[in-house]
Amino acid sequence: MKIVLCIKQVPDTTDIKWTENNTICRDGLESVINPYDVYSVENALHLRNACKAAEITAFSMGPLQAENMLRKALALGIDNAVLLCDKKFAGSDTYATAKTIASGISKFVPDFDLIICGQFATDGDTAQTGPSIANFLDIPQVTFVREIIDCSNREIVVKRELSDGEETVKVTLPALICVLKNEKEPTRATINGIKSASKKSVVIKSAEDLGISSDLTGIKGSPTFVSKAFRAKKREKNCEFTDNIDKLAEAVEFNGDSENE
Repeated sequence: MKIVLCIKQVPDTTDIKWTENNTICRDGLESVINPYDVYSVENALHLRNACKAAEITAFSMGPLQAENMLRKALALGIDNAVLLCDKKFAGSDTYATAKTIASGISKFVPDFDLIICGQFATDGDTAQTGPSIANFLDIPQVTFVREIIDCSNREIVVKRELSDGEETVKVTLPALICVLKNEKEPTRATINGIKSASKKSVVIKSAEDLGISSDLTGIKGSPTFVSKAFRAKKREKNCEFTDNIDKLAEAVEFNGDSENE
């Protein structure tokens, strides 16, 4: 079985800088693996333990500093790592990002069986990239996956979370799943894992290597545009607890909400 992981580096800081196009400037930012992608890694490693012949390849798209994140993934037991890195990719929205990653997967792991993504990314929280990758690759997808119940070379059975409960879904492979956080304890790198990772190479590929036009990625290939980016201001109000109904009514009327009582 060939498993593809799509993992992302996100800023490990609240001091985010913006470009003139209102996209996050990632150069020089201290970054960590997206928290939801930690559980993507866990699910992939769990599947590999259940299926010894499984091979895991991690893909990420970003600046050169993302190589450090991928090397940490190798230390956890991931077999291969590919970084899609090119200035032409800068400013990509979820559509262009998904198109680029899908192109990379098609180019370098065309015979994949399963793609695992995190459901959200903490720097965008759109939950669009994973489903868009599935769309470009024309494969089935399952989102909001809480648990992988069973997996074979031909199908996967998962439990997904709904707004009013859960459901169990069986999907024919190849397919893509987007996973939520779960109760699995994240794997920690061992000394042997770190030594093994130091001997492996993170493969770096450009837009030319992917054969993707600059008009289809980056800002040029992004149909959405952030018109304004700002940090929400904190509003602090004094809070007082009371059992006095008359006092509460006075407070509501003072705030001009008497019509909504």
